[in-house]
Amino acid sequence: MEKYCTIGDLNWINIFGLVSVVLMLITNILYAIKFKGQETKCKCCRSMYILEQIGRYGSMFLMVFNIGIAEFGFASKIYFDIYVISNIILIVAYWFVYGFYFYRRKNWKSMALAIIPSCIFLIDGILLRHYLLVSFAIMFALSHICITRKDNCAIDNVQQQS
Repeated sequence: MEKYCTIGDLNWINIFGLVSVVLMLITNILYAIKFKGQETKCKCCRSMYILEQIGRYGSMFLMVFNIGIAEFGFASKIYFDIYVISNIILIVAYWFVYGFYFYRRKNWKSMALAIIPSCIFLIDGILLRHYLLVSFAIMFALSHICITRKDNCAIDNVQQQS
């Protein structure tokens, strides 16, 4: 991954990817605490949930660790700049939407919360020319967006009962 993402001799860790993943996980931990015990009433098939988890953890792992498989780094410093700026914008948007989602759960917010991390994984993989990350990101995006869309009926059911 080029010198832009490493710290000293630690060229196997992408510090910017690590920060991005941690910032996304913080909101997910807060969500798990706030909505503890609430299950969705709508269910996708089990294989879709498995694909989502493989895509999620594979993407997060590959954003942080440089394993030397199908990764080439940034083509230029401009790609690195776009990478940093796009991550900042998308993570700020992610936190912003999460703030509104905590206040009141709406379908458009849950869809945005599915699309934004998918975009982060995809953009990072494309800009890094990290094709394994791109493949995990696509797997995550398709399954996560599908599950979120299907689970939105649970949000509709809760709002209708209120």
